[in-house]
Amino acid sequence: MNSIARDGLWTNNPALVQLLGLCPLLAVSNTVATSLGLGITTLLVLTLSNLVISLIRGLLDEETRLPVQIMIIATFVTLADLLLQYAFFELHQRIGLFVALIVTNCTLLGRAEAFASRNPILASTYDGFMMGLGFLFVLVIMGAVREILGQGTLFSNLHLLTGLPDVTIHVADSGFLLMVLPPGAFLTLGCLIALKNVIDGAVR
Repeated sequence: MNSIARDGLWTNNPALVQLLGLCPLLAVSNTVATSLGLGITTLLVLTLSNLVISLIRGLLDEETRLPVQIMIIATFVTLADLLLQYAFFELHQRIGLFVALIVTNCTLLGRAEAFASRNPILASTYDGFMMGLGFLFVLVIMGAVREILGQGTLFSNLHLLTGLPDVTIHVADSGFLLMVLPPGAFLTLGCLIALKNVIDGAVR
């Protein structure tokens, strides 16, 4: 279990090492609120998909395995999308398009094919959770960095996700516009990947 956790959070992190799911990662990571929304949704879908795929893995053969896995992932994505529309409508207005794209996220299909379809239920569920947590971890860091540098705030619009009063922290009077635009997402992700490589090199 320790190796599964280490893989998901650091060694084989889907965003920093596998470089999977970059479209939603780059698109919604301009604030902590949107990053948390998509990250938690991805985590839940990945965990539940791995659980179900592992549960029925003995019933699948080479011809049916891939389409069934896609159908299971699509089902959970649809349920998550409907839940977001019902409970967090304003947040869904901001990230709804990218929630739908979770179906095509190679992280989910990759874990289903490489791990869940070949391992027991508990290990597969834990693998899905840790991979999702690693993805969420990177998303939130990117959201925080881009929000602080790009808007001069932190936790703006977090009430859309929590339902609590506004807790926006004003760090600066203004921000650097580039950081809230797509190039800012690429720069932030590149810096995080470089930082991870530096840390890995120093630990060895």
